Amino acid sequence: MNRSAVIFDLDGTLTKPYLNFGAIGAEIGVQGPILEAMAGMDAAARQRAETILVRHEREAAENATLQEGAVHVVAACREGGHPVAILTRNARATVSLVLERCGITVDAMRTREDGAIKPSPEPVLSLCRELHAEPRHSWMVGDYLFDIMSGKLAGTRTALMIGDKPLPEFARQADHVIRKLDELLPLIARGDVPGR
Repeated sequence: MNRSAVIFDLDGTLTKPYLNFGAIGAEIGVQGPILEAMAGMDAAARQRAETILVRHEREAAENATLQEGAVHVVAACREGGHPVAILTRNARATVSLVLERCGITVDAMRTREDGAIKPSPEPVLSLCRELHAEPRHSWMVGDYLFDIMSGKLAGTRTALMIGDKPLPEFARQADHVIRKLDELLPLIARGDVPGR
């Protein structure tokens, strides 16, 4: 089985960055990764945090704008025989809203309601199983360290989407760094398997 899937993060990757995680964390009263902080809360505090998080995600979904070429790149992957999935730490309802608003069709999705979250490799492996794709031929594309970690741990190729942002410290952990989504297509087409 040499079929390859292309798994995209959503915010900051297919869409332009909108969520301000620092502001969300400040409103909730936590520092660092929000979902991990929420996991250690009691039920009442977790419910309050979830309400705040969903409100911010809903606002982001309603105001989301796509990265240049996003619709074309997703369609080109699918037309080329590479099923496309979304892997996000966001809620399913807000992801569905973004995809519907922006006219993007994908073959599978994993959100925080679906079990393990990035940086775990499990959601990547789960998507590959669902799409009948071989992880080592597949791609994880995202804009943050957790995206790269999740893909690396699952054995996929990784692409860090940075747009016009400065190169982050963790960029060296990615197999490729791209500034525009359409830079991904020639990498997929040539079946590049770094380090193998």
